[in-house]
Amino acid sequence: LRVLGVKAEGYTVNVANETMVADATDEVVRDFGRIDAVFANAGVGGGAKSFREFPTETYRKVLSVNLDGVFFTLREACRHMVLRAEAGDPGGSLVGIASLAAIEGAARNEAYAATKGAVVSMMKSIAVEHARYGIRANSILPGWIATDMTQGAQDNPAFAEKVIPRVPMRRWGKPSDFGGVAVYLTSDASSYHSGDSFVIDGGYSIF
Repeated sequence: LRVLGVKAEGYTVNVANETMVADATDEVVRDFGRIDAVFANAGVGGGAKSFREFPTETYRKVLSVNLDGVFFTLREACRHMVLRAEAGDPGGSLVGIASLAAIEGAARNEAYAATKGAVVSMMKSIAVEHARYGIRANSILPGWIATDMTQGAQDNPAFAEKVIPRVPMRRWGKPSDFGGVAVYLTSDASSYHSGDSFVIDGGYSIF
């Protein structure tokens, strides 16, 4: 697909499958010649009535997508970017999508919280190890964002009455609220910005 001279392509990948991620990365490089930026954004929810009753099956599913998927995706991207840097063409931006659950207590969502906290730590480690190659790595921590994953909360009158008023901006976040930080992290404007966590939550976490 080409729009205004820009080529775009879609790939269907199960990020929890290591082989599929590696094959898809190779395919992208063949199709476009290089990878300059990667946003590890795939994620699933999955909680329980209580931590005491948390199903192991749910725990494994959440970790396989939210943590293994990020690990596999960014590891493959790093392999490509390091090879490119060693060939004299350094640079690249890696972004892991975490959550406020990484830094706040997400009751009955221990698996989800664990994966998002791990993403933040992983990005810091990647940032330190790969800075010498001009590769930067950062995290984005969304707050309450109106997506399919949060549809249940959006439809809950109690949530609308008790939680959203605690957001200083008094509204749900929208996917479009992330366009600016995405452009910044992809562009050379962030060439010296690495190992950081961008909290995009309308001020919720500080109120």
